[in-house]
Amino acid sequence: MEPANTLSQEGESKGGVLAHLERLQTRSRKKFQEPQGAQAAESALGSKIVKLRSLRDKLRAEVKHRQARVEASVEPDQTFEVSEQEVLERKRENVKAILQAYHFIGLSGKLTGRGVCVCINTAFEGNLLDSYFVDLVIQKPLRIHHHSIPVFIPLEEISAKYLQTNIQRFLFSLCEYLNAYSGRKYQADRLQSDFAAFLAGPLQRNSLCNLLSFTYKAELSGQSFMFCARLQYKDITRTLPTDVTVTYQGMDALSTSWEEQRASHENLFCTKPLHQVFASFARREEKLDMSLIY
Repeated sequence: MEPANTLSQEGESKGGVLAHLERLQTRSRKKFQEPQGAQAAESALGSKIVKLRSLRDKLRAEVKHRQARVEASVEPDQTFEVSEQEVLERKRENVKAILQAYHFIGLSGKLTGRGVCVCINTAFEGNLLDSYFVDLVIQKPLRIHHHSIPVFIPLEEISAKYLQTNIQRFLFSLCEYLNAYSGRKYQADRLQSDFAAFLAGPLQRNSLCNLLSFTYKAELSGQSFMFCARLQYKDITRTLPTDVTVTYQGMDALSTSWEEQRASHENLFCTKPLHQVFASFARREEKLDMSLIY
């Protein structure tokens, strides 16, 4: 019995060793095959990426080619020309509507073969003053063909800001500048023509009428003094001065009452039109004369 047991144990031992060796060989083959499989997958993926990039480049080239063919096959685009013409017609109608809407502020105009001729009628205190015109050519871009705007009005600046983008704002701004200029000129003219008796010497003014200086007579309690006034209009869209200086002549110092008079004159020039200020001076003198009579 013992030899049989010994043989059996030897067989089992040999079988166990062989099985173990087979398992080791299987594991070794798997470890060897795994990197090869990963490498093959990576290689296949790289090839796929290359093919996709090539396809992308071909599609891009095809798109560009078709775009070039479309552009080459289209003559100077009639549709575009019609569209541009429609835009110009709309601009023409827009200008016409603006002129109708703003007629009450002095804007009028008529259509011309080139576009529209706009007339700007200025006024101050209900008095109709000078008129100016701007002949607009309605094309792309809009341009001014002729005009009668004075050189000291910043027409080029206004045009650069608004003519191409907002025709309504362009016309409104131009009206604002012209009406302000006409209003200042009107006041200066009225001072010279209606109240020359108050002035000692000529009224000095520049072409834009935004700087005036003059010497005038003022009376208080039977005494008269000479004041020098300097009016500056820094904002040329306004008809009232932004800076006023009134000084006196002939005395080193004024009495309190005359200093108050000087200060009140500065305030009047800042808040009322020039001819209205002198009209109030005239009424005051008339009252003084009547009091002396009675």
